[in-house]
Order: sequence, then structure tokens, then C-alpha cells
Amino acid sequence: MASIQYGATGRRKRSVAQVIIKPGKGNITVNGRNYEEYFPRETLKMIIRQPLHVTGVFGKYDVFARVNGGGLSGQAGALRHGIARALVVMDNELKPKLKKDGLLTRDPREVERKKYGLRGARRRFQFSKR
Repeated sequence: MASIQYGATGRRKRSVAQVIIKPGKGNITVNGRNYEEYFPRETLKMIIRQPLHVTGVFGKYDVFARVNGGGLSGQAGALRHGIARALVVMDNELKPKLKKDGLLTRDPREVERKKYGLRGARRRFQFSKR
């Protein structure tokens, strides 16, 4: 008999996380590696655990994630978004808690594109009067 599993997709910046949650011991696996090994900074680890702590299910479910695109910060945010969405798919009763903490909202901020004639998105080249 196959165990029940719930899936969702999370996004942030240029990162996309495909998340699967199933009942287990609380292991979080990212791209085949333990999340503590994959994300070196403590703040990123905290961001990933946030939806599990808010709902009080930390240690009760195993999380398997495939993350690609962007940097570590964007990937951690995408993973958090994906875990929160998967928890709602699993149990709709958790939705108000997650929504209250803003974990179901996709962070819309993206990098502004570089404009022609400028050094970056808004930064101009140094002005010289003479």
C-alpha cells in the first residue's frame, strides 16, 4: 500500500520549488540532500521550517523538494511557499493560520531590468561637468 502524499509548487524571485509532503519523521530533503547541508545559513533553515512550526506539524511529515533557479535566498523562499501550499492541500483547516502569517502569498518582488544608457536598473554613469 502506497503512503498518502501531497504536492505543491512554490515560487520566489527566479526560483521554483516542487514539494511533496508525506507522513514521516520530519526529514526535509532538498535535491537529494538534507536541507541543513543544502542551505548553510541559519536564517534560510528557519525560513524553511516556518510553515511547519506555525501549523504545529514539525517532525510529523517528511518533505521532499526539487528546487531550481535563482540563488539560495530565493530557493529558500520558494521552498517555504511550496511547503505552505502543500500543507493546505493536505489539510484545508491550516489555511487561516498560514494566511495570517503571510506564508501563502507569493512574494511578487523581482529584479528590475537594466535600462539602456544606464549602469544598472536606475544607477547612472558618473556625471562629469568638464
